[in-house]
Amino acid sequence: MHFSSKMTKMLNIKLPIIQAGMAGSTTPELVASVSNSGGLGTIGAGYFTPEKLDSEITYVQELTDLPFAVNLFVPSEQLYIPENVEHMNAWLKPYRKALNLEEPVIDISEEQQFNDAIDMVIEKGVPVVSFTFGIPNQNIIKKLKARQITLIGTATSVEEAKANESAGMDAIIAQGSEAGGHRGSFTVTSGEHTPLVGTMSLIPQIVDNISIPVIAAGGIMDGRGVVASMVLGAEAVQMGTAFLTSEESGASTLYKNAIQQSKETDTVITKAFTGKPARGIDNEFIHKMESYADDIPDYPIQNQLTNSIRKTAADLGKEQWTHLWSGQSPRLSQPNSAAQLIADIVQETERILNDD
Repeated sequence: MHFSSKMTKMLNIKLPIIQAGMAGSTTPELVASVSNSGGLGTIGAGYFTPEKLDSEITYVQELTDLPFAVNLFVPSEQLYIPENVEHMNAWLKPYRKALNLEEPVIDISEEQQFNDAIDMVIEKGVPVVSFTFGIPNQNIIKKLKARQITLIGTATSVEEAKANESAGMDAIIAQGSEAGGHRGSFTVTSGEHTPLVGTMSLIPQIVDNISIPVIAAGGIMDGRGVVASMVLGAEAVQMGTAFLTSEESGASTLYKNAIQQSKETDTVITKAFTGKPARGIDNEFIHKMESYADDIPDYPIQNQLTNSIRKTAADLGKEQWTHLWSGQSPRLSQPNSAAQLIADIVQETERILNDD
């Protein structure tokens, strides 16, 4: 009974555990396994074409009849500066040459892809949609709400949480600085940086300033993290890195091994790979990019410029040239099935709560 909360009721799930929409690393098997275990699985659809999203949703719906979510990236006003792209291409040339790759063609039709994804989610009857990198416009929010779809926003500061609430989100993922992968930030601080507030500080401050439920994210890997988050006022937790090393995760063996062999001091926040700040395991590519003199092109441009380099490097086992997103608690990662991971968390949570 400990496990019911505003979030479990809102999402119609048994456990207040959400698997993060890790774009590029979720599989229908992972999503369905989390949902079948009582949590909320999430399809990380940030980079999907409408066709890919259609087939992933269809597959998840074949594997579970329980609620699941789709995570989407809100398009940003990106600037295409030809000179920046030219400089970056020159900088990336040695990598492409070493991997025998062509220079990619840039496509900035983010908006169209996003709108198609919204239509697809409605058409397929997806019950929950979460958003990263900002807040969709009111037309989209109204369209989704008309279908009784639960909307979850992402915030990395109190200001972003309030903006999400006033836009009409039903709940908010409070993403602490410990979280792996992209920062969900859409504002900058006075120093022109994206907010980097730890989970422990962020959760209670967001909880005190908004009235919709808060989901804690960032560095949570086990029952201890779940209990701590609930004590701070969260109604659920979202876990990414914890599920990344699970058997059903789409992460490569190279990637899973890198996380399991990492220490808490090994991750950094970098814009080197995608043009947006993201937390991952430090490597040679990130180091080299630190001496890059020009501005790194905005997301999604930089993401597309480095995409084939990262993919090919990963396929060839060159972990120094690919992104390895990870949160700050890699030592707590387990190579279990998603169902086992959730069962262990439930057991540990109950043990902590019953020790009182």
